[in-house]
Amino acid sequence: MRAAQLFNGRGTTSASPIGPTNHDAVPHATGASATDASSKDGESSKAKELLGIHHLITQYGNIQAIKGISIYIDKGEIVALIGANGAGKSTTLLSVSGVLTPTSGTIRFNGQNISGLPSHQIVRQGIAQVVEGRAILAGLTVLENLMLGAYIRSDRNAIEQDMDRMFDRFPRLRERSGQIAGTLSGGEQQMLAIARALMSRPKMLLLDEPSMGLAPLIVEEIFNLLRELNEQGLTILLVEQNAAQALEIADRAYVLASGTIVRSGSSSSLLADEHLREAYLGAAR
Repeated sequence: MRAAQLFNGRGTTSASPIGPTNHDAVPHATGASATDASSKDGESSKAKELLGIHHLITQYGNIQAIKGISIYIDKGEIVALIGANGAGKSTTLLSVSGVLTPTSGTIRFNGQNISGLPSHQIVRQGIAQVVEGRAILAGLTVLENLMLGAYIRSDRNAIEQDMDRMFDRFPRLRERSGQIAGTLSGGEQQMLAIARALMSRPKMLLLDEPSMGLAPLIVEEIFNLLRELNEQGLTILLVEQNAAQALEIADRAYVLASGTIVRSGSSSSLLADEHLREAYLGAAR
């Protein structure tokens, strides 16, 4: 059966291609505070900014998980969020993707205010998320999971073409297209989660702990894939337990602790920081 025949045609066409696009990813080596890192002057900087988070506060009940952070990401960058468990990294991603509603602050994406929008509308804006633990639909087949990733689209021919590209990029998924997703290995499930997110043709991909529970060779394969996607124009915001590995592929990073940003800068400057290495990199797995 042709892949597009499984799609019911709801939604609108996403305008963001997965393939090569023009972008200029300029790493920033700014210093120690979130305010300094997020303050950019001039029209050229504003034109490059894809995501801008300003003074974001997100709460769980009366507990502030995110305490007024400000972050920016330029088109074509890979930016990492690193820090200990409970620092607020995942909460930041969930606030951007609309799973959590911020208490206050502003989130702007591609020039539009997306603060407080529901998650399905944020997907339509061009943001896709791979959550911690992958969250595939275990009772559906690989193919059905992928088709659900394209639920916002109605361009059936393009969906079928993108499905073929996903299978070319992930040959193991083609081999297992009719297999129940819950029976895949951990690495295959992570590949499926990423491929499903890409089926919406996002401008930005949010990834939460993509290496969790995976063997080193599979982790290397996943990170090589992220490099390739970024080289093709996809902007990536990455949360990763292995801080050293995250910094190896990221242009810049923010270090979070207790819901605040305690350090930011280029990956090279953070890797060279002795205190940071002792606090985070030495414990990286």
